[in-house]
Amino acid sequence: MTSTVVLEAIAEPTRRRILDAVRGGERSVSDLVEIVGMHQPGVSRHLKVLREAGLVKVRVAAQRRLYSLQAEPLKELDAWLEPYRQEWSQRLDALERHLERTATPVENNHPPKE
Repeated sequence: MTSTVVLEAIAEPTRRRILDAVRGGERSVSDLVEIVGMHQPGVSRHLKVLREAGLVKVRVAAQRRLYSLQAEPLKELDAWLEPYRQEWSQRLDALERHLERTATPVENNHPPKE
């Protein structure tokens, strides 16, 4: 699955809430309806997008469909994001060094508390 498909799937806030809900274990559609606060057809449409992106898997148990998280596509996305995290880390480290060099010490004019 491509990172673009995963990004498109998780761009929608309701889908992220569904992923948060299934992260802890299997959830039925009715559980997700209650958690998300949306009617069943809407939740089912979001689950279809998540399933097609490879982010959830479904298991049939009698009359119920149970959904759970498939983290592999998120790992791929995480690997893609790593160089950007390194870039921001370097920039923040440089900012910290700059602030340490240019900061004016603040005097403590308050008497010590007893």
